Amino acid sequence: MQDRVFYSICVGFIVGILLRSFFWVNIYFVTFLFLLSFILILFTYFTKLKWLMPFFVFSFCIALGIFRFSWADTPAPQFFETKVGERVTLSGLIIDEPSISENGQKIIIKTQNDGDAVNILLTTDFNQDFQYGDEVKFSGKLEKPENFLTDQGKEFDYINYLRKDNIFYLMKYPHLEIISRDGGNLVKRSLFSFKEKFLEKINYVIRDPESLFMGGLILGEKSSFNESLRQSFIDTGTIHVVALSGYNVTIVAEYFMLLFVFLPLNFSIGMGILAIILFVIMAGGSSTAIRAGIMATLVLIARATGRTYDVARALFVAAIFMMIINPFVLVFDVSFQLSFIATIAVIFFTPKIERYFQWIPKKFNLRDVVSMTLAAYIFVLPFILYKMGNLSLVALPANILILPFIPLTMLLGFLTGITGFLFYFLSVPFGYLAYFFLHYELSVVSFFASLPFASFNISNFPLSGTILIYLYLIYILFGRNIKNFFIPENQ
Repeated sequence: MQDRVFYSICVGFIVGILLRSFFWVNIYFVTFLFLLSFILILFTYFTKLKWLMPFFVFSFCIALGIFRFSWADTPAPQFFETKVGERVTLSGLIIDEPSISENGQKIIIKTQNDGDAVNILLTTDFNQDFQYGDEVKFSGKLEKPENFLTDQGKEFDYINYLRKDNIFYLMKYPHLEIISRDGGNLVKRSLFSFKEKFLEKINYVIRDPESLFMGGLILGEKSSFNESLRQSFIDTGTIHVVALSGYNVTIVAEYFMLLFVFLPLNFSIGMGILAIILFVIMAGGSSTAIRAGIMATLVLIARATGRTYDVARALFVAAIFMMIINPFVLVFDVSFQLSFIATIAVIFFTPKIERYFQWIPKKFNLRDVVSMTLAAYIFVLPFILYKMGNLSLVALPANILILPFIPLTMLLGFLTGITGFLFYFLSVPFGYLAYFFLHYELSVVSFFASLPFASFNISNFPLSGTILIYLYLIYILFGRNIKNFFIPENQ
């Protein structure tokens, strides 16, 4: 009964947020559902109909999910709405690291008027060096974001993609003036400063584009990639390597665990989790880093203990926790969706298919790499086809040739950066070794991306087909558990 109630709470809350993400729901109806479900829960608790309780808990949590999304779905402040299309002069605080690209930099500024706070995304050039915590004065034409078509012909919901970060407006190439520096949160500012210096130490020893690749491996820093290199990673299905994902963080944690392998298992796992916390802090404590840290912790526990049942609970709790903080991530944050799907694949699907790869040697952890890569790719492929329309035919061989060397490459990168803080000459040997592996990995990506059949686009992969595929995959993994939920074995 406890299991049924637990999953009723989690799935009900997710369904509520999912419904409210697409449809407006009358708040009076939701209030009625909330109260009716609560009364029926009490009724079943004090009667012999306790087996019905999970169904009423489910409807109760649907109402909670709708309430949570409605609470977060606040309209844009009226003052700013009236200024759209006009030239305005405002001031505010830079609340995140600037995002650097080939064409310029993007900064997010939090500004206020009469107590109403809103975030504005500014696009500017490289004339000034902006940092987190800078207070700036800016003037330009205030615009609202619009959805657009991607190169694959898919409509990108840019409005809600920005909305999840409370960004309602854009301003392109405004006049900017720095009023003061060193604002914002002291801890966050210090973390960003350390991160910047750490990457500088790596850049002293490793040249471009290998240094950019290393930044992507360690801290997910891929904003400086040129478009050609970024597309090569996409076409070869290896873009996950240069994203701050649970995979990268898990590698860091497992290396840390190896240092304490002679101690009891629980202690070594604890040290691995500590490494994850330190890694997330080093990455700046962003929402992406926190999500990657949570996912990595779950994978670490599952692989170390083999208790996928308990990890399933933790996975749901982590997802619910992130949705409570920001309900927009469920539908409008692609990285959250991919992380969640890939983590499910690694934890639950990998054990089901790894028996088919007994012929692959365990040397260099190759068998695990193949089974995990294939499991994750099978699970995320329908979502990628629907969302992005990109099908890579070389993803499996490219990942097999790259992934076994990623842990060592990351370790050498860490040693290069850390020793660089002490003495430059200490970092040179580690940097040269890291460059060798980075160059090899980039060469593999470049080779497979150059093949004429590396990837192709499917512009109109249907939503119905995506849903049917995932229903089938869910049935394969959890069919018996779902059946026991609706028809308990003791009934």
